[in-house]
Amino acid sequence: MSAAPLGRPRLHLREVDSTNTRARELAAAGAPHGTLVTATAQTAGRGRQGRTWAAPPGRALIASLVLRDVPPLLPLAAAVAVAEVAAPGARVKWPNDVLVGDADPPAGKVAGILAEGRPQEGWAVLGIGLNVAVRPEDLPPDVRGRAGTLGLEPDAVEPTLDRLLRALERWLAAPDAEVLDALRARDALAGREVAWAGGRGVARGIDERGRLVVERADGTRAALDSGEVHLTR
Repeated sequence: MSAAPLGRPRLHLREVDSTNTRARELAAAGAPHGTLVTATAQTAGRGRQGRTWAAPPGRALIASLVLRDVPPLLPLAAAVAVAEVAAPGARVKWPNDVLVGDADPPAGKVAGILAEGRPQEGWAVLGIGLNVAVRPEDLPPDVRGRAGTLGLEPDAVEPTLDRLLRALERWLAAPDAEVLDALRARDALAGREVAWAGGRGVARGIDERGRLVVERADGTRAALDSGEVHLTR
């Protein structure tokens, strides 16, 4: 990994449609590794599977990084870093949803992570939205019951960003085996019944390539590379 610190140079915007969109533009124009785009408010934030990411202005950490040195397990390493910053007991719902709360597994999604890029051009953009000071009543009704928050005050957003950048520097440079061990220690799906586009089964952990291993009712196993996985109970 590059020795350049993450977060420099930094472009902060009062409002933007999507920090990932702006970071992609900067990456395509030659922005260096570690370039950071942040915003107080985001009007068209994107999540995985084409979803939107909504957060009230000034209460969420909204950031996108330009990466020139891209680790093979980028989304998983980012999830470990975010979980580490979020809470000691934060869990990861494969591949990169970070959950907090007292339930087992936790029910509150506290962060959204979206990695996009053009490998042929040598760059990727890592977008992270983290509910630092979001109040449940500020969220749209359709996500209120599923969203989590760190429960802090707005003045904690910037210190949380600093902690996250340092955690990302460590985890994006960590060996794959170390990332996978940390992910397994926070695995929210292990032993749980799950459903995905290809069927249903029980989650049996993360393999050496970062894939989710699921066991079907007939005892056969599948390794999922990507896609949406839902807890069935």
